[in-house]
Amino acid sequence: MSNEIDALIALSRAVGADPTRVLAGGGNTSVKSDDRLWVKASGTALATCDADGFVELHRQPLFDLLDAELPDSTDDREAMYKAAALAARLYPERNQRPSVEAVLHNLLPGKFVVHTHPTLVNMLTCCCEGEAISRELFGSDVVWVPFTDPGLLLTRAVRDALAEFQKTTGKQEPLAILMESHGLILSGETAADAEKRTQQVLTAIQKKLNTLEVDEPFGVVTMLADADVASVVSQIAPALRGVLAGTTDEVPTSLPVVMFEDSNVAQLFAGGGDVDAFIENGALNPDQIVYCKRRAMLFDPIVGEPVDAMIARLQSAADAYVERCGFLPKIVIVRGVGLFGVGESPKSAATAVAVFTDAISVMAGAVSLGSVRHLPDRDAEFIENWEVESYRRAVAASGSTGAMENKVCLVTGAAQGFGLEIAQGLVAAGGHVVLADLNGDGAAAAARALCTTFGPGRAIGLPMDVTNEESVAETVSLMTRIYGGLDVLVSNAGVLKAAPCKEQPLADFEFVTKVNYTGYFLAVRAVATTMSIQNRARKSVLADIVQINSKSGLVGSNRNAAYAGSKFGGIGLTQSFALELIEDGVKVNSICPGNFYDGPLWSDPEKGLFVQYLQAGKVPGANTVADVRAHYESKSPIHRGCETADVLKAVFYLVAQQYETGQALPVTGGQVMLN
Repeated sequence: MSNEIDALIALSRAVGADPTRVLAGGGNTSVKSDDRLWVKASGTALATCDADGFVELHRQPLFDLLDAELPDSTDDREAMYKAAALAARLYPERNQRPSVEAVLHNLLPGKFVVHTHPTLVNMLTCCCEGEAISRELFGSDVVWVPFTDPGLLLTRAVRDALAEFQKTTGKQEPLAILMESHGLILSGETAADAEKRTQQVLTAIQKKLNTLEVDEPFGVVTMLADADVASVVSQIAPALRGVLAGTTDEVPTSLPVVMFEDSNVAQLFAGGGDVDAFIENGALNPDQIVYCKRRAMLFDPIVGEPVDAMIARLQSAADAYVERCGFLPKIVIVRGVGLFGVGESPKSAATAVAVFTDAISVMAGAVSLGSVRHLPDRDAEFIENWEVESYRRAVAASGSTGAMENKVCLVTGAAQGFGLEIAQGLVAAGGHVVLADLNGDGAAAAARALCTTFGPGRAIGLPMDVTNEESVAETVSLMTRIYGGLDVLVSNAGVLKAAPCKEQPLADFEFVTKVNYTGYFLAVRAVATTMSIQNRARKSVLADIVQINSKSGLVGSNRNAAYAGSKFGGIGLTQSFALELIEDGVKVNSICPGNFYDGPLWSDPEKGLFVQYLQAGKVPGANTVADVRAHYESKSPIHRGCETADVLKAVFYLVAQQYETGQALPVTGGQVMLN
């Protein structure tokens, strides 16, 4: 079976990589022999699966399960399926759970089986007139199965429909099976055959839609002006993070990610004059319910509204939603603006956005074909409470945790050196991090590397000039659209130009001051309003600003006045910001590291401090860079330079410590000791 397994993996990856056919790692595939079935494990994504992503099962127990007498209770049926499917595994020690459709895959006659939820197919299966249009397009070649609870009941419904198909047509298997409000399942003797059949179905539906497109399926579209949209998003996003962190009586330790979407399809829905009715009618299919909940929450913005009034209305809307639905929303539609996806992480928020925008496209297509079939509340509630989907969602969302779990962080000067290593440490500790740097390409490349290691959405790289207020404001605005706001600012960007004061050009002095002192001010000013809105919406969760200062901010630095002066000034800013911003729920502290010898600031062979200090004659008797390094290492009782891990521990401490603000924390190995 090795060739068939390889073909299954190739087919699965191709299907899973296509967002028009599979979203949120959903869908499943299988291949079978006479007595074995290899089916995708629950929670495994098709796009990245390998041989370990499939569960090998004995087929006969699955046939037995299909014919067994089923309990009336949903919970009992689920327990019955779970026990039988787990018992059918050849290798239970791998601790995999087979897809709930394993019995259905086993039933279909073809060797390869593919179950997906293509957007085009769901335009038909989520249309009230879908069954009649299916007969028009495919005649008796396609089997239509009315919506049935997923699992064993759906499998039995498919079995009965197949038996009727075989009886009336004399054929062994149909071109495909369309499952109302669910998706597409088909089989073939080869992977290529299964893919060919899929394309036949998709092509036929697309041709039909090409003749029926409706320009404004959700009513006449009215959007706010671009400037008003930007203003509304900058206030609503951080407010949503606070409001949706938990119900009114909960005391959360972190805020969710709130991701803004204003693509054409999102605007088509959010600006549609009939959007209220579409939201009220609820979800279309299981995936939408699993990742977006049964209904979206609708909010009407008021341009220019005071922030506190907006937060109060938003809280009232969320309370009413919880009262009705029993849980907080995963999708918030802001009329005339766009939509927000809400999640515990960037991945889950992005999944909610992707699944809901797909649902909008499905609804638009269904309107073109006739009218939208929304799931009745009873069916929607079944999916919401279905243990199988809860398990799949939990497996797909699992990830690392740590000291910065779910904290949204901004690190300036993060494309290389100390800043990059701090950003890497924050991501490794569970944070979601924006790497901002004048070297935007370098920041983006570093962020991509972090996402490869830690998962999608965990880091993004953006260009930012800390000395330019427009650049800083634009970066914070983009960050707010992507994450909803931020919890931690690490103001790390800094420069140093050492020279005797009698010789240093004014331009060099002003450059150091502008980056180290003014840049810190501009970064704090840009994030303070966003952090304040979050806290006004959720008082229990504080935000943090941590400036990476220097030991030179605590004691003077010979022939290095520009740098030491900017760092002394930075501590003055920290103390002043701390006094002002604590009323907004923002703690502000500085960390004063000792010499970070291995980074480019010190060790760059052309511009590093070792070279600069040697040239400036700052270390008497030093003839080489090694002499300069040895001189500075001897100043610490611990006899080494500061390392990133030392500073990260200080960052973690300051963020965790709820009773500390306005401090300058030395991390110098004892080189500088406070009086």
